[in-house]
Amino acid sequence: MNRRRFLKTAGAAGVWVAGRQAGFGQANSPNAKLNVACIGVGGRGRASLDAVKRENVVAICDIDETALDKASKDYPDARRYHDYREMIEKEAKAIDAVTVGTPDHHHAPAAARAIAQGKHAYVEKPLTHNVYEARTLAGLAAKHKVATQMGTQGHANAKLRRVVELVQAGSIGVVREAHAWSDRPIWPQGIDRPKEGPATPATLHWDLFLGPAPVRPYHPCYHPFKWRGWWDFGTGALGDMACHLMDPVFWALKLGAPTVVEAEGEPLHPETGPKWCIIRYQFPGRGEAPPVRLTWYDGLRLPPKTLTPGVDKLPTNGAIFVGEKGTLLAYDEGVRQYKLLPEADFQDVEEKVPASLPRSPGQHAEWIGACKGGAPGLSEFGYASNLTESVLLGNVAFRAGKKLEWDSANLRATNCPEASAFIRRDYRAGWEV
Repeated sequence: MNRRRFLKTAGAAGVWVAGRQAGFGQANSPNAKLNVACIGVGGRGRASLDAVKRENVVAICDIDETALDKASKDYPDARRYHDYREMIEKEAKAIDAVTVGTPDHHHAPAAARAIAQGKHAYVEKPLTHNVYEARTLAGLAAKHKVATQMGTQGHANAKLRRVVELVQAGSIGVVREAHAWSDRPIWPQGIDRPKEGPATPATLHWDLFLGPAPVRPYHPCYHPFKWRGWWDFGTGALGDMACHLMDPVFWALKLGAPTVVEAEGEPLHPETGPKWCIIRYQFPGRGEAPPVRLTWYDGLRLPPKTLTPGVDKLPTNGAIFVGEKGTLLAYDEGVRQYKLLPEADFQDVEEKVPASLPRSPGQHAEWIGACKGGAPGLSEFGYASNLTESVLLGNVAFRAGKKLEWDSANLRATNCPEASAFIRRDYRAGWEV
C-alpha cells in the first residue's frame, strides 16, 4: 500500500498503534496496567488469562481445583476464588476488568455482575446461553459505558477483515444468499441423561458448576468440555461455532435481526442438542441492500457443491457469499483463507479494493486498548449481542419444533408462544440475570 492510500485509509478507518486508534478519547493512559480478574482459567479461560498476562492479574476463579492450581503456579500473586459472585463482591474496588471463559450458562451471570459494578468485560463466544441474556448484556454495557469484547478470535484476523472489505466493496455484486457450516459436534449430542451417579471428584465444586442451571447429579459426561452438548449448560454445535462462521456474513452484509427462523434435524432430545441440524434464516432489507437468506449446516451437512464452481471438496468449516457477479468462499482449516469464484473472473480484484478496516493487534489487545480509553473493540457487545441473538434463535426454532416469526423489538415469536421457554431460562435463586 503506498503512502497516499495508507493515509486515506487511516483517515477513514483509524489505525491501531500501541493498542489505540487515532481520533478517539484518551480517557486513560495506554501505558497504565489494568487490574484484571479471570473467571474460568481452564480451556478458553486459560487462553484469556495468558492473553492478559502483561496486565495485573489480581484474581482468578474456577470451580475446578485442578485448573485453579495450574493457573496459580504461573500467577502466584492472584487471589483464588471458586465462586465468581464472591470474587466480584470482594474485589470490587481492586479490579478494572474481567475475562469470562466458562461454560456457556455462566457467561451472562458472571458478566452481568461485573458490568453492574462498572467493570470492563471480555466474554468468550457465544456471548450468552440464551437470547434474553444477549439483549440484557448489551443493555448493561451501554448503561455502564464499559469496554466489551466477545471472544471470536477470527474477528481480529486480517483475512476475515479482507473478506468483509471485498464483499462490502461490491466485488461479487449484490448478495442475497449466504451459507455457513461446521463439522461440529465433536462431542456427544442426541443422547439422554445418564442414569448412573458416580461420586463427584474432590477437586470439583459441582454446585458452583451448575450455577443457574437446575440441580442434577454429577457425571463425567458433563465436565469437562462435553457440557457443550447439554441444553442446560451449552448451546450445541450451532452455539459453539456459528458465532465464528456466521460472523463474516453478519459483518459484511450488516445484518440485523432475522424475521423468520426455521430448523430441521434429527428428532429432538429434551436434554441435548441434535447430531445434525440445518437452520434457515430470513433477514429483511437494510436501506438499499436487499433481503438475505442465510442457511446454517452442522453435523457434516454441507451446502450444495454447485455454489462453489471449481472447488472439488468443501472445507469442514466455512461460509459462502452468493453474489450476482460471483461467489466468495471463506473458510477456516486452522488458517483463515478465502477464494473468489470462479477464480478466472477475479484475477485483479485485490488491486482494485483498498483496505477500509483497521488491522487488529488481536482480539484481547483490542479490548485492552478500549479499556484504557482507546477505540471500541470491533466485536463489542453492541455487535456481538446481535450476532449471538440471531445464532441462538436457531436453537429456539429447533427446540420449539416450529418456524418462528420473530418480533425482535419485543423479543418474542409472534406465532409460537411456546418458544418463550427457550428464549429465557428459569434461574436458580442467587444466579439470576
